Amino acid sequence: MNTPDSTRSTLPLSLITKGDNPRRYFDRKKHDELVASIRLRGILQPILLRPKGEVYAIVAGERRYRAGLEAYGPEAHVPVIIREMTDQEALDAAIAENDDRDDPSETEQADAAVRYLAACQNDRAEAARRLGWSRAKLDRRLALAELSDAVKLALDERRIKVGHAELLAAIPADKQDKALETILGSGLDVNKTRDLLMRVTQNLGAACFDKTECMTCPFNSAAQRTLFETHVDDGHCTNPGCFDLKTQTAEAIRFEEQERAEKAARAAAPPADDDDDAGADEDAEDDEQDDAIDETGADSENPQAPSPGTTGAHVSAQATPTQPPSVSGVSTAHKPTVTVKSIASRTSDLREATWRTALARALAANAAQAHIAILVAAMSGTLSQIKAETLKGRAGLLVGASFPELTYSAKIAEIRALPEGQAATVLSAIGAAYAKDVLTFGHVADLARAFDVDLRDVWQVDKAFLERYTKDELRFIAQETGLVSHMGEKAFAKLLGSKKADLVAGMLNRTGFEWAGRLPSAMTLDGQYGPPPVSAAPLAQAPITELAA
Repeated sequence: MNTPDSTRSTLPLSLITKGDNPRRYFDRKKHDELVASIRLRGILQPILLRPKGEVYAIVAGERRYRAGLEAYGPEAHVPVIIREMTDQEALDAAIAENDDRDDPSETEQADAAVRYLAACQNDRAEAARRLGWSRAKLDRRLALAELSDAVKLALDERRIKVGHAELLAAIPADKQDKALETILGSGLDVNKTRDLLMRVTQNLGAACFDKTECMTCPFNSAAQRTLFETHVDDGHCTNPGCFDLKTQTAEAIRFEEQERAEKAARAAAPPADDDDDAGADEDAEDDEQDDAIDETGADSENPQAPSPGTTGAHVSAQATPTQPPSVSGVSTAHKPTVTVKSIASRTSDLREATWRTALARALAANAAQAHIAILVAAMSGTLSQIKAETLKGRAGLLVGASFPELTYSAKIAEIRALPEGQAATVLSAIGAAYAKDVLTFGHVADLARAFDVDLRDVWQVDKAFLERYTKDELRFIAQETGLVSHMGEKAFAKLLGSKKADLVAGMLNRTGFEWAGRLPSAMTLDGQYGPPPVSAAPLAQAPITELAA
């Protein structure tokens, strides 16, 4: 029965055009059978149309339309129902007819899922309700929507199974066609396809970069496990391009940080007290001072030094000098005053390199923050400070192997076609490059503060750091970090009287004292000592965070 807003009539096939039918594949055998039936009996069920300018677009009945064209030609009249419909009403009717008449393919359902989700403003629960599907089915079909056209066609034509498609949905679209060729060419079943993909995926457990972003990445095999019965083992990355990029970035950052640290160490070579002969006088003087400490039971040469008893105490940039005019009648006026500022001046290159590394790592792991940094850089005129080769040299890995050889217009098209996840990776790489290359360290510091970057995640006190300082400066660091309090002043005074190499080794290997999480004021942005985080594990068991990008 016609509805009030419908008109039943006949129209020549020449006035009918294809609509937005979610059906994408028409079985050739079934089509031939329908053509034979129409030649014998005609089109019995009207084609549902809606006006579209001077012609009428198909809402439901495209198979009948195709078969009628072949059976009778474009001038033949066929029964139709013409109805005014919105785009959404037409889509609803088309999906309903496909479900009623012939089971639609998984790819057709995937395309329908994408369109419904857009119509529901990305509300997955509402899209599933309107489709009459479970939420799990909607999620599975949306995942299959990421298949390349070639893979979709192969599934529609049943040249591959759904299991093949589910495995291929877990790898980047630009790799799917090559994998499809291998599957078809070698006749791989689903299990052998899974084994093949396992060999070319990367184990996330062995990655040297921060994996926070990987937890929500669609190319993390764990995400596929929640969707499909057929999937790659948990903990594997199925996007080798992204994995390689992050690995190379981590290694490059680590290498650059090491180079800067070595350069800083050479530029701030320790004074003569490193040499046994040249340091003999200072050692003798230290012995006299140790005697004075032993007699009084307190650090009589530094009565106003910062209290070492609390590891969380901050040390002012204007700290009290650790050397007064004299101790036990021995003049020490020739010794320089030790303050946070004086210590920081000896480690400026290392501090800058390490903070750049920490910021680069944070931006590489967070596309949203990288986007903010890029916008600020562009608006402040400093984005151009990124070295030309920093990103150009990695364009093939970031975008595609052929990208560097494309024309400029082709590069525009390639960038526009980037999947959302890959585009986010590119943004992150640009943000990380800016952190490494921007000329003014103040910009690095401001961004690090804005994004709450914690240097303790990528750096801790080590031998190279301590060896750049004099004994007086090492005493200052030991006091502010709580080592003196941990050892006791007499015990530390005795250690201080040993040779420089033994002093450093003794500070680093003190039983029960953990350096992880302690950030000397010389390495901070504000000259304030950074104690271990309150939520950290007990110091003796606190993990050491490995440097990664």
